[in-house]
Order: sequence, then structure tokens, then C-alpha cells
Amino acid sequence: MSELAARPADPVVGLAAAHESAALHATGFAMYTDDLAGRTAGVLTAWPVQSTSAHAKVTVDVSGAYRVPGVVRVLTADDVPGENDAGVKHDEPLFPGEAMYHGHALVWVLGETPEAARRGAAAVTVRYEQMSSLITVTEAIAAGSYQGATRTVVRGDAAEALGTAPFVFEGVTEFGGQEHFYLETQASLAHVDSEGQYFVESSTQHPSETQEIVAHVLGIPSHRVTVQALRMGGAFGGKEMQPHGLAAIAALGARLTGRPVRVRLNRTQDITMTGKRHPFHIAWRAGFGADGAVLALEATLTADGGWCLDLSEPVLSRALCHVDNAYWIPHVKLVGRIAKTNKTSNTAFRGFGGPQGVFLIEDIFGQAAPILGIDPIDLRRRNFYSPGQITPYGQLVKDAERMRAIWDRVRSEADIDARRAEIATFNAQHEHVKRAIAMTPVKFGISFNFTAFNQAGALVHVYKDGSVLVNHGGTEMGQGLHTKMLQVAATALGVPLAQVRLAPTRTDKVPNTSATAASSGADLNGAAVKNACEQIRDRMTPVAARLLGVDDDAVRFSDGIVTAPGARRSATFAEVVAASYLARVQLFAAGYYRTEGLHWDAERMHGSPFKYFSYGAAATEVEVDGFTGEYRLRRVDIVHDVGDSLSPQIDLGQIEGGFVQGVGWLTLEELRWETGHGPDRGRLLTQSASTYKLPSFSEMPEKLTVRFFAEAREDGAVYGSKAVGEPPLMLAFSAREALREAVGAFGPPGRTVVLGSPATPEAVFWAIRSAQGRRPSVAPAGEPVAAGG
Repeated sequence: MSELAARPADPVVGLAAAHESAALHATGFAMYTDDLAGRTAGVLTAWPVQSTSAHAKVTVDVSGAYRVPGVVRVLTADDVPGENDAGVKHDEPLFPGEAMYHGHALVWVLGETPEAARRGAAAVTVRYEQMSSLITVTEAIAAGSYQGATRTVVRGDAAEALGTAPFVFEGVTEFGGQEHFYLETQASLAHVDSEGQYFVESSTQHPSETQEIVAHVLGIPSHRVTVQALRMGGAFGGKEMQPHGLAAIAALGARLTGRPVRVRLNRTQDITMTGKRHPFHIAWRAGFGADGAVLALEATLTADGGWCLDLSEPVLSRALCHVDNAYWIPHVKLVGRIAKTNKTSNTAFRGFGGPQGVFLIEDIFGQAAPILGIDPIDLRRRNFYSPGQITPYGQLVKDAERMRAIWDRVRSEADIDARRAEIATFNAQHEHVKRAIAMTPVKFGISFNFTAFNQAGALVHVYKDGSVLVNHGGTEMGQGLHTKMLQVAATALGVPLAQVRLAPTRTDKVPNTSATAASSGADLNGAAVKNACEQIRDRMTPVAARLLGVDDDAVRFSDGIVTAPGARRSATFAEVVAASYLARVQLFAAGYYRTEGLHWDAERMHGSPFKYFSYGAAATEVEVDGFTGEYRLRRVDIVHDVGDSLSPQIDLGQIEGGFVQGVGWLTLEELRWETGHGPDRGRLLTQSASTYKLPSFSEMPEKLTVRFFAEAREDGAVYGSKAVGEPPLMLAFSAREALREAVGAFGPPGRTVVLGSPATPEAVFWAIRSAQGRRPSVAPAGEPVAAGG
């Protein structure tokens, strides 16, 4: 076992600790970025003037705003002292002269109150010189509208293998995006002090990058900007890049007025201005042997990037790296490209392209199984990776044997075979209601594809009374990262959890941090916190040894007590700290960690970008009404590999929440834009919870059982744990595949079921009619189109 993974006796990690802010959340005392504005005197509110055109050159007249009482200033491109850009790719003008999507913020009005700012924004006039626009991916493909790099993953000779395969399936798979719909919308609060230092409170997953963007918009070095992320009310990837420009607006307003400025988007502004999960259009061909072995796959994946690049390139790369999911495919040719459309710039979302890649292969297996005449559960299992096999991009599949073990455990513990027999009887007796169970796996790579991001820092202080303060580079968005870091610090120092406090994430405490993303927050920051704590503990050990009259090697720190076998006495942690201070021992440390063993050639799409893989499997049972297409999730069983959990209660919540969010994307949440050629072209039609369907209590599984895969220590991660944020989302494919099988039960066996995405009740209804041979001559408006084998 590695030193990184080893746990001491009686560790605090592994205990079921409550979320560190749970009491504050439950009582309403948890403070968020915009709450701080209410406690700040003289705050101005910034309000955007949004484009009503999907694509146009704009001329903005702000004079009307200044006639509105309470308006203090209107921010325009002329006010920017540095670079008029809010992105790392330099393709996101903060104040655009060309509106690139319906809802694009053109200028910002500062008002004494939100109402004054709103009325001032309404008084601004905009003249539009209309330009042609592309709203859908298919329109962009037809127009050849692309951005960023095209990437290719190749292994073997897919064309030749397809030419000799006994079975070849082909089709076009399209699926939509997903709105983050975090409870706390985007928010920033900025002020400048007497020394010209800017302090920005931001609801951001990436404080260091927010700092960099603010600095280059203001034309000042980063050391004059401090960004703090107190906590976020949800993020899911939507606050990795999107907050930067909003923070820059607040900071620019503070610079020009000398007063604090807040930006807090309302729900309509947030949903119409910020990016979503990337929709994909995928044309594919897949070859199978008579025994069900997948032989070859060719696919062209086109991601809808929206109006600028944002994170589309790494999202596409991760999608290409997850098309294989848990399956060995000998011959592969995957081409990935990014469409440029006149919509919000799509961005990171939990899974970061992984779910889109997994969608393709699970859709292929779902369509192929009936034609091959092979049980979908058996078809998937026989194609799992075996030990020693490598991915199409060249990485050894570590712990490949875990996938079959997890799969078999779900099948056994969920009593799948007996329940399927019962379902067969039920379906034979019920003409208009059908049930089905499906199982799907997940193999998800953990680490940033961009190797340099796999590093983290921490700053730990031990005070003379023995209390501990931890700073680290990760951000808390409700996922429990801070809770895990408290448990790591308590374990490494050998103190009770209550003796450790965690400070808000700030760029002047830990610099040059990576985003809290890629499910790597605990791995990276936990190792850095552990490193800092161990430095302090190691410095204190000789002092403790002298107090106890023992050799250094005999000293043990545990639960706030310092002991040693055969020692004349014990000492409290606080006693040893006090003695260390008197001995002039340094009681603070900067910790650092970088993930070893990673290498990745982004141009060739080849290497070992991931430290390890997280595995899991889910079985979902559904019941479908043939008259309406409505359905319910009767039961879900999950076994997931979290290594040696740092915090079981936190991990359980992440698995449950990830699954439900995945079910939302795959079965409920449908983003729709106006695609006609009228004046509202490009307008988002689903702008609120009344038109955008989110999972609610009524969509929850009637029975949900989650079990951790035992004996799964990850030797290369902090205290043997594994990442848990993103992988469980992809377990929701079991729900989609169960719906496919239930739809198939309405028609004759041996026929492919092509299921739209999201598989809303409407989509399921039309799939049932198709399965029964009653497909309408004209598909309903908005119905996703897919062609199967």
C-alpha cells in the first residue's frame, strides 16, 4: 500500500460525518455570495441589456438609461481599461459589438437599487443589423460551421472490420443538452479598497481563473485581485467558466464608481445567458459478431459548442475517451468536431462529455440486442474489458476485473433473474401496461485530460491552543468537499473533527488552483491537505518524543491525544503544540500534490490521461402506460466503487443525486429554442421551471438501494478513496434502457426500438406506436429523430 493511501489506526476519514454546513443549510443561516451584498453599504446593482436577436451587429444608445432616477452608470466597451474579453480563448467579448445569441448581454446598467437598474436597462435602445443565424446542430453541419480543433481516436482498421462483420448497424443518434438549474444563480460582489486592491466574492468553481479574467479586463496584475468563493448553492460545472465575465463586470463597476457592485442574475437571465450541457449529433456504424462481440465502431461526434469555444474542446476530448464505456472494442475510428451555433456557449456539466460518449455505445447495445437475439444484460457483460486490455486511446484498463464483479453483484443482490420472470408474467397479463428491468455499467476516468491541471495546494495553520485552520484550493458547491477535507486534516493530525475549521477558498491563500471539477476535488486537494498536515505533525513529533521520553518513531497522534507504547505519560495535542511553539517549531505549512503517472498527447488523442477508473452498475425497473407513454421508476439497485470512502454519508448522497440528475437529463429535461425564421428565432422557449421539467419527488424511484463495492482501496489516491462526483450520473442509462425494453414489450420481439432523447412520456408514447407498427406519417414537432439499424 502506498503512503498516500495508508490510514492510521482510528482514522476520522471513513466515518459517516454530517455535511459541514448541514445545520446552516437546514436553518437558513448559510451565507451565499449575494447574501453578502445585503450586509454591504452602498452597493450598486448591475443589470444586463440583453439582445433580442440571435445574430446581429448592434448599435447601442445608452442615453435613455441616464434619464432614469437611480441609474449611476452604464458600462460599455469604452470603459474597459484592459482586454474586452471574458474567456480564456479570447473569443468572448465582454461588451460585444455583434450579438451572437438571443439573450447575449450587450451593456450593463448600474443602479442604486435592482429596480432602478432594471428600469435603466429597459430604457437603453439597441439597433440591430440582422445577420443569418444557425440554431440547431444539423443547421451548423449543413453550413460547415465549426470551431476549435477536430480530434480523432483510431485503433485497428474499423473500415475493414465493418466490411467483414456478420452484423452491421448504423444510425444517427441525437440528444439534447441540460440546464444546470443550480438553486443559487450566478452571483458576484466586488469592491476596491484604498490601496487599489480588488476583492471579489464570486460563486465560482474556479477562483484562480476568475482572478485572471478580472485582472486582464482591468489591465492589472493578478496580485491586485483577490477572489473568494464562500460556498455555492449548486454548480454542476455551470460555474467553472461562466462566472468570470460577471465577476469582471462587478469589478469594472467598482473601479469606475468607487462603490461595491453586485451582479446577481435572476432565473430568466441565468437560464438565457449561460451555457448548458453540450447536445451531440452522432453518425455511427457498429459491427458485431454472431456471438454478440462488438468488433468495430466508426462514429463522427459533433458537439454543439454554441457561440464560442468555452470548454467545448476538452468536453469533446472526454466524450471521445468515454465512447467505449466499459467495453472492449478492437477496431475504432472516432472523429470529434465542435459546431458553432447562435446559442449560449455550452460548457462544463457533471460528467464533462463522458455521459455523451457513453450515450452512444449504450444506445448501440440497446438497439442491437433484439436483432442479435441476445439478452441485453448478457450482451453487455460479454463485451466488458478483461484484465490487460487497453482503451482505444492507449491506456491500460486498471482493475478491469471489478466491472464483472460489480455487475454480478447487482444481478444477484437485486434478484434480477427472478424479477424478470415475474415481469414476463405481468406483461403477458397486461396488454396496455408493461414493465422491464435493464442494467448498465459505468467506467469513468478520473483526472483532468489536461495534465497540468492535476495539481493542488493547501495552507494549514495550527494555533497555540491546538485548533486548526485549513485553506485549500477546492470550492464547496454542496458536494461535501469541505467535509472530506476536514476529515482528512483531522486524520493526518490525529485530532477530533471539531478541532478543525475550514476557511473559505481564496486566491491569496492558495494560488494558481485548478477548477473544482473532473471529480478530482477530493483526490487533489485531499492529498495537498494531507501533505501540509504531515509536515506539521512531523515537525511536532520530536517535541512530543521529548515530552513523552520516547524515540520519535514511537509517537502516535490520535483523537487529540499524543501517546507512545511504554511512555511514562501521554499529552494532549494542544500541549504538544504549546511546547512546539516554545521550541520555535513552525506550526503552519503549505501542502502540495501533483498526480503522478499521467501523460497525454492531445493532438494524437493518445496516452494515459487518467489516474484510475471508477466503476459502477445499476439495475432499474420501470412501468410504462401504453396509452399515455407515462412511466414510473419502480426500483433502482446500484453498486458503486468509491474505493475506501473518505466520508460514506457524503458519497451516498453523491451517488443518489448523480443518478437522479442523470435520469433528469435522459428522461425529463428538454431544452427547446425557437427554430423558425420569425423575430424570435433563437429564443430559448424553456426559460423557467414551469416549462423546463426537473426531477421532483414524483419521479423518484419507489425503492432506491445503493451499496458500495467492498475491498476497493485505490492505492494511488488519498487514504485509498475514489472520486464520486460524476460517475454515478451515467448509471441513469439503466433507466433509459429499461424504458426501451418496456416499449419493445408492446410489440413483437426481435425488433429494434429507437427511443428519442430525452425519453419524455411523449417520446415514449411515439416509440410505443412505432413498436406496434403504428408510426404516424408525420412525427410530432420537436420529436428527436434517430435512425437505427
